[in-house]
Amino acid sequence: MSEKLEKLVEELSTLSVLEAADLVKKLEEKWGVSAAAPVAMAAMPVGAAAAEPVEEKTEFDVVIKDAGAKKIDVIKVIRQLTSLGLGEAKTMAETAGSKVLTGVGKDAANEAKKKLEEAGATVALE
Repeated sequence: MSEKLEKLVEELSTLSVLEAADLVKKLEEKWGVSAAAPVAMAAMPVGAAAAEPVEEKTEFDVVIKDAGAKKIDVIKVIRQLTSLGLGEAKTMAETAGSKVLTGVGKDAANEAKKKLEEAGATVALE
């Protein structure tokens, strides 16, 4: 019987959190019981297992929210960070939500954000 239980535990360990919650609902309906306390304890390891694959974000987009009062300085920084021409950089600086850099590493994104903020822009990393 323990081998049978071990197989069942292995099968249940592969369920996602949503699948485990659905299983609980179905068992409660079938057996006519409430498994509130035991399920909370049983769901914790499943939730922990599901949380393990979550990794730290490695790619960021540098987005201008507002160019601020020193638009010319912001345009200069945009041109330093990208290969855009003056007109394109100006348009980017004037358009809230423009992505100056996309898919860059954390260090590069933070450095670009720092430069843009020093020039007077409001910047977000997404």
